[in-house]
Amino acid sequence: MLQRLIFEKIEQRILVGTLAFLAMMVLVGWIAINEGGRMAAFEQQFLARSIERGASLFAANCSSCHGLDSRGLGGRAPALNSPYLFGHDYFADIRREEQTLNSEKINAATSPERVVEIDARLAELENERQARLAQFGGLENIPGDYDPLAPSRLSNLGYAGSLRSYILTTLIHGRPNSSQYWDNPMVAWGQLAGGPMRMDQLEDLTNYILNYDKGDAWTVEDAVAVRQYPITVVDIAQAGPPRETIAPPDTDPTTIDLDAAVAELGNFQGNPQTGQTLYNGALGCAGCHLNAIVAPPLEGTWTRVVETRAPATGLSPEAYAVHSILHPNEYVAPGAPYIEQANYAPAMPANFAGRLTYQELADLLAFLQTHDEPVPG
Repeated sequence: MLQRLIFEKIEQRILVGTLAFLAMMVLVGWIAINEGGRMAAFEQQFLARSIERGASLFAANCSSCHGLDSRGLGGRAPALNSPYLFGHDYFADIRREEQTLNSEKINAATSPERVVEIDARLAELENERQARLAQFGGLENIPGDYDPLAPSRLSNLGYAGSLRSYILTTLIHGRPNSSQYWDNPMVAWGQLAGGPMRMDQLEDLTNYILNYDKGDAWTVEDAVAVRQYPITVVDIAQAGPPRETIAPPDTDPTTIDLDAAVAELGNFQGNPQTGQTLYNGALGCAGCHLNAIVAPPLEGTWTRVVETRAPATGLSPEAYAVHSILHPNEYVAPGAPYIEQANYAPAMPANFAGRLTYQELADLLAFLQTHDEPVPG
C-alpha cells in the first residue's frame, strides 16, 4: 500500500528499481577500481610503521656494534647501510655494453671492419672501468673486504636466497662462527633460537635494514663513507704471522702484570690522531661511548681520570687509564653499566690486551688525554 502511495504506476517502480540497481553497480565498480590503490596505501602505511618500530629496535640493540648510522664500527661489526650489502653494481652499464659487443664480435656475420670498431670500443670501456675504479681509492683506509668489481655480498657468500631472507635468518639464528673473525660474534636474536625477540620484531628490524637501499642512487661517496666492511674468512695458514699484542688473545686480564705494562708503555710515543682512528674505528669504542649510549661520554674523559678516578685508586692518571683498559674489572666506577654474562661483568670488554699493541695503546692514551675539557653534566 505504501509503495503505491509513493510510486503509483508500475512503470515508475520499474524505473526507480533500475536506477537503484545501476547506482549500486556504479558504487561496486568504483570500489573495485580503487581497491588496489587503497590496499597499496594501507601497505605503505603498515610498512612505514614497521620501519619506525625497527629503527627503535636497532638503536636500542644493534647500534652499539653496527653504529648509529649503520655504517659499521671498525673491528666490531660490518655496515648494513652499504652498497655492498644491497649488491649495487657501479659498473653495470659497462658490463652490459661489453656483453653486447662480445656477442656481436663472435657472430659469424660481423664484418672485419666492425670487429676492429668493437675492439676499439672494448678498449675504451676498459679505460673507463679503470678510471671509475680509481674513484674508490678511499676504500684502502677502510677495514674489511669490498671489491667494487665483485659487488654482490650474497653472490660472494654463495647465498642463493633473497636479501630479505638472508637478513631475517641471520637475525633469527645469529652467526656463531663469526667468533673466528669478530671479537663480538653475532648472537641469535630470535626466540626460535633462544634469543629475546619475537618474529614480528625481527620483521620490523628486517624492514628497517632493507629501507637503507638506494636502488640506483648509490654513490662512490656512500661506499667510502662505510667504516667497516665484512671480513672474508681466510685460511689461517695464509693469514701471516700474528700481531705482537700486549698479551696473547683471550688472556685472562687478572693474570696481566699491569705495572710492567705501564713501565713498558713509557718506551712508546703516542699519536692522538692514530688513537682517534682506533677509538672510532678498529676498537669500536665510539659504539658504546658515543652520546653515552652504554658508557660514559668521551668528552671530559681525562678530566674524570685526573680529578676522581685515579685519586680513588692511588694510581697515576696514566697508570689508571692502562689498568682500566687492560683490566676493566679491577676497579668499577659507581653506576657503571653491566651486561648479563655468567659473572655479570661490566660492559667494558676485557680483551683489549689481546687486541692492542703497545704502540696502539700509547696512541689511544694520547687521544684520551686530549679530552681534558669539563665533564658534561
